[in-house]
Amino acid sequence: MKKLKKGQRGFSLVELVIVVALAGLVGAAITATAFQVFAFNTRLYNQMTAVRQVQQAGFWVSPDVMMAQNVTPGGSPTAFLTLNWTVNGINYGVIYSLEGTGTLKTLQRKYYVNSNLTSTTTVAQYISYPTGTSIVPNQPCSSPNCSAYNFTVTATVGGQTETRVYEVKPRPGT
Repeated sequence: MKKLKKGQRGFSLVELVIVVALAGLVGAAITATAFQVFAFNTRLYNQMTAVRQVQQAGFWVSPDVMMAQNVTPGGSPTAFLTLNWTVNGINYGVIYSLEGTGTLKTLQRKYYVNSNLTSTTTVAQYISYPTGTSIVPNQPCSSPNCSAYNFTVTATVGGQTETRVYEVKPRPGT
């Protein structure tokens, strides 16, 4: 071992405490920044998921309403929206329903040909019900076949909410 020569000194306790404190501050700043980045990514992911769910709902509902000759908005999750049309003597039908328990539901699409169920599709998830989802005539209408409907859908994912209002119009002349 080397011995200290006369006049040589090591670090003082105060200098060591200052270095440790600065290292702690730098470590805390890096940790806080990383936490904020991860929290921001989670919020952004949840927001993008909510946006995608309302887009999916609009993507499926809009063309079905445009094909429909009869549009029947329902007030319950079991028959949220019923659509019917006939082409070349074949009867088609689509029933949209909100399935699940609690306030967040899954939007299901059931497709019928001549009253036979041919497919069931999950259209969107995390759909808020009953407050955030509706389909109503965009003006007072006395018959189930109005000229246009406002379809409002809200998705909530991890505290992030997205709402869209789509104006959908049935086939002209119906």
